[in-house]
Amino acid sequence: MIVRRKTVRDSVAFEGLGLHTGVPVKMTVHPGQDGIAFRLGSERVLAHPSNVTDTTRSTRVGTVGTVEHIMSAFAGLEVTDAEVELDAPEVPGMDGSAGPYVVALNEVGFTFLGEREIPALFSRVFLQEDAIKLAIAKGEGWWRYTYDLGARWPGEMSFESSLGNYAEEIATSRTFALAEEVPVLIQHGLGQGLDEHSALIIGIEGYKNEARFSDEPARHKLLDLMGDLYLAGVPVRMLDVVGERTGHRVNVKAAALLAAAVFGD
Repeated sequence: MIVRRKTVRDSVAFEGLGLHTGVPVKMTVHPGQDGIAFRLGSERVLAHPSNVTDTTRSTRVGTVGTVEHIMSAFAGLEVTDAEVELDAPEVPGMDGSAGPYVVALNEVGFTFLGEREIPALFSRVFLQEDAIKLAIAKGEGWWRYTYDLGARWPGEMSFESSLGNYAEEIATSRTFALAEEVPVLIQHGLGQGLDEHSALIIGIEGYKNEARFSDEPARHKLLDLMGDLYLAGVPVRMLDVVGERTGHRVNVKAAALLAAAVFGD
């Protein structure tokens, strides 16, 4: 498949708190010509599954944490090349979604860098660990995610999309947490940059704050899945993906398998 390489037309800056660390951070997305890379000080690390160093509640590439939201924005906008420069070791959480990234990147605009041929995925990538399932096949950009808490509210919810309305249907969905998990997360130094506006809290009988969508958790899990799988460098519109109960660890494991299946990485 022939893919047009795409980068931002000019640099665009974002400022906020790290989603988990709560540390103030400035992040600037610069035009690039050598894939997507994260730069912190003298370190430059390519966005690739082999460079993931942690998947605990988020995805870390090198020393840069929580890259999945900006990677999801790149995936949805089909950005193939960018230099992402930070002055602290976590991407700004913004409003807990990829929405602000999509808006700002669209506003600055894009430049095309030529074409690249990407081999088709001929063998399906499939992972299953008990109730966790993830299937990736050659396709046309049809994605489906099932979020399932079993007997606990809200039970099972699914969201599917052809990605044509990524900006409206997926990008604006926020990160979330179960109400009973919040004290534990805080105790372990996580979620320090979140509040009732940037995180959806799931109570035992309903949402504790206003949801943007009735199925916002399923949409956000799909957002995360897109960002993690895009580490493989395969355009999301080339794939049909079905995920159920996955997290960052399984997502990144699948991204590594996908990169190997397509590029031999």
